Amino acid sequence: MILSPDLYAMSALQAAPRLLGQTLVRLTEDGEIRCRIVETESYGGAEDKGSHAYGNRRTARTETMFQPGGCAYVYLIYGMYHCLNVVTGAADDPQAVLIRAVEPLTDRDAALMAGYKGTPPKRPYELSGGPGRLCKALRIDKSLNGISLQQAHGPLWLEAAPPSAPGFGIMHGPRINIDYAEEYASKPWRFVIENHAYNSVKKAPLERYCT
Repeated sequence: MILSPDLYAMSALQAAPRLLGQTLVRLTEDGEIRCRIVETESYGGAEDKGSHAYGNRRTARTETMFQPGGCAYVYLIYGMYHCLNVVTGAADDPQAVLIRAVEPLTDRDAALMAGYKGTPPKRPYELSGGPGRLCKALRIDKSLNGISLQQAHGPLWLEAAPPSAPGFGIMHGPRINIDYAEEYASKPWRFVIENHAYNSVKKAPLERYCT
């Protein structure tokens, strides 16, 4: 089932914990790869100093963040790593949720991802724990920037977690590698499924998230 449009209409801060447990699907020449989202970060609004669109900075790079919720925002960092974001909220209000880690749902999914990544992981998080790793393992690059995530059997889309999916606790804490964001660097806007093997950062401080 395609993810509800109601989630895309939320602010990034509201959507980030709700994206945990949902299914990310990538269509490749070898078939579909299905993953469970296990870690996210919120980058929301022109006031967020950690956001690319801080101060309503509207450039060729950030334009996708100003679109209505429901599309992918993909960008390159350090000239070598791609990052996947889910755009949320209303048009002209730059909101996006960074997908930091995913878990392959089957052994076949994991094998395809390991083949695309090129190096066999020794630990689960080495496969798709971290935005650059997951994009490499899923062959996500800037060619997918701006595509709709609401169209099944497109190149990339989101589905609701199946009713049989196990429950989980949510932890949250500061976002990663945004020291430049001043007082926004310490905002607890990173969300993870508690004690998950695919979480990207193991030693960062986390607290229980209460809705």
